[in-house]
Amino acid sequence: MGKLTPVAVATIAIVGAVVTACGNGDKRDGASTLAVPGVTVGPAVCGGEDTLSAEGSTAQEAAMGLFNQAWSRLCPGKKVLYKPTGSGIGRKRFIAGHIDFAGSDSPLVSEQIGPAAERCGGNPAWDVPLVFGPIALVYNLTDVPAVTLDADSMAKIFTGLIRAWDDPILAALNPDLDLPKTPITPIYRSDLSGTTDNFQKYLTAAAPQSWDKGVGGEFHGGVGKGAHGSAGVIAAVKANPGAIGYVEKGFADQAGVPYVQLETGNGVVPLTQETATNAVDAVTFAARGNDLVLDLTSVYGLQGPEAYTLVLATYEIVCSGGYDPDTGAAVKGFLATAATEGQADLSKAGYVPLPKKVRERVATAINAMQ
Repeated sequence: MGKLTPVAVATIAIVGAVVTACGNGDKRDGASTLAVPGVTVGPAVCGGEDTLSAEGSTAQEAAMGLFNQAWSRLCPGKKVLYKPTGSGIGRKRFIAGHIDFAGSDSPLVSEQIGPAAERCGGNPAWDVPLVFGPIALVYNLTDVPAVTLDADSMAKIFTGLIRAWDDPILAALNPDLDLPKTPITPIYRSDLSGTTDNFQKYLTAAAPQSWDKGVGGEFHGGVGKGAHGSAGVIAAVKANPGAIGYVEKGFADQAGVPYVQLETGNGVVPLTQETATNAVDAVTFAARGNDLVLDLTSVYGLQGPEAYTLVLATYEIVCSGGYDPDTGAAVKGFLATAATEGQADLSKAGYVPLPKKVRERVATAINAMQ
């Protein structure tokens, strides 16, 4: 296929915002109408390289598959080769220049910002959120449905202060359940994990008196058994009677394991698509500009029976500039597709699509990439 000079320009209108995707690339005829109302995409999202490399978050593995499907429908032959190695490894591999972009459930930390800009030829790296997901507390108890926990009891379980399911604290939260004397085995991520980071951030904000262990991709609770990746957590919970672990809702649903309800202080909230969406709608941004780090503390503090507040955002970490033209065009095309048509089926996989205010900022950021 012949290469075009960078003159073909397509626009992607995302609820009032516009992304321009342009650059060298293979020409594909015609524009496609996407599943997002009012969104159209033209052939320039198919520009640049046919194959991109990425790795990182296991939480977004299924979402990446859906994004890939959407991109290949629009642009036959286009794909991202994604390895679910964990958020921490993904960020390190991106900074080292081994992959085109990273998937991460946590944004770049302060000591990574400078090296990431150096990797991007002196241009800052940006954190671009593409999907939200509720974190499920999955457990292994026979014939015990709908266990309720609050942030304080979660913190005490994952620091070893609550060691059995019939603990009086858990009994008070579950007056209608006959909880067994089974010992509790906390299951945590043994790898550097954005899910761990988000879980610990939630406990820090929602249970500050019981969780003083800090945050980060390494688990700090000091008790339990470690497991690698989200799939590893599911396997470990299923293999250990009395176990409890944290994992994305999509993995829990796929495995058919139960997960807890959340007592937020003013009612018990089941984890459903609706309650997770209600929580995500309250998200805010940490700062202005195109590095789209989100502030989830606005979500953690919600109370009432309508919002399941234990959620995470998962990002693509990309160079704002400095890619070679073919790679840059492909990265922009992939992001633009993922932020539009790629959102259509996310809820079926247990994710929460981007709210309008986030889609608008994502569109602006993609448009600003050089």
